[in-house]
Amino acid sequence: MSQRQGVDLSYEDGARAAELAREAVESFVRNGQREHPGSMREAFYERTGAFVRLESTRGRGSLRGCAGGYRSDDQLGHVIVDAAIEAASGDSCGSEVTPSELDNLTVSVCTVKNVLLTDDPLADIELGSHGVAVDGGGKSGWLYPTVPVQNDWSEREYLDRACRKARLPPTAWQDDDIVVTLFEGQVFREREADGSVEQV
Repeated sequence: MSQRQGVDLSYEDGARAAELAREAVESFVRNGQREHPGSMREAFYERTGAFVRLESTRGRGSLRGCAGGYRSDDQLGHVIVDAAIEAASGDSCGSEVTPSELDNLTVSVCTVKNVLLTDDPLADIELGSHGVAVDGGGKSGWLYPTVPVQNDWSEREYLDRACRKARLPPTAWQDDDIVVTLFEGQVFREREADGSVEQV
């Protein structure tokens, strides 16, 4: 089991992270351009992973895009921008986000710290604290730390769902050739499209 520290964001840093992800999505969707983080907050120079999720507020709502990684050698500010662009692209959920959707999207960012490579995920996982990433057979999938609590999942169901997201059999996390990584993370999300940000 290995562990690596990351960065602790203040609320102001987290709110700026969500704002930066929003700016990156809008710049990419409207103009096909990569937003530059510009003069970044000090925490954004740390080299760590991050994830970005885009959710539609229309109807019952749905996941519109997600991207990122739990490890990175790049600075956090750039990781957020790249993940936001990938989440908005057609590579994420099958179709690129369009300009008409932007007013009906909420953006969230999960910054990564304390990465654990585990050989006993069922014993090591702490619901509400750990995100899960599953890798194997050229496939990968991940879920935010907040997801199992919001959906009232058990540890086993959480791991099963992460495998499904990776397009692997639900119990693949038990296989020796599947790598399961746990990570702690801070999640900041817009309460409504382009609105105020909360930490969850």
